[in-house]
Amino acid sequence: MKSVFFTGHRNVENELETIPKLMSTIKELILGGATDFYAGGAIGWDMLCESIVLKFRDERVPFIKLHLILPCPPEEHIARWSSFDKEEYRKILEEADSVEIVSEHYGKDCMKLRNARLAELGDVCVCYRDEKSRRSGTAQTVRMAEKLGREIINLK
Repeated sequence: MKSVFFTGHRNVENELETIPKLMSTIKELILGGATDFYAGGAIGWDMLCESIVLKFRDERVPFIKLHLILPCPPEEHIARWSSFDKEEYRKILEEADSVEIVSEHYGKDCMKLRNARLAELGDVCVCYRDEKSRRSGTAQTVRMAEKLGREIINLK
């Protein structure tokens, strides 16, 4: 069985083109044996992936699981988010099959620890990464995954 994790940028360009590619990729991974999907609970790509996994689980494939790997407790993680994003996050949090929090408080290293945990848990990395962006958390996570020999699927 394969496990899958997601990492990507906050801004997803061309969502109308990207969403069908993401859905097709997730479907292929499920057909290939993936049952566990891990995401980091961030705005943008993460929330889009989380929502699609939950839609697949609820409508077609009840045996798949969504696991959230959070950098810190939710109330600290979303403190500066918009009301809309907070509400979407809470819905996903309630529907997730499991939640793991890697740091007790928001701090300097909590995002890096979350990213490392995602790379550790997943066999396949489905990312939305701009190749020019070398210093982002997404780029860092993809490098971690590459060092661990994970398969990388970039949908950007």
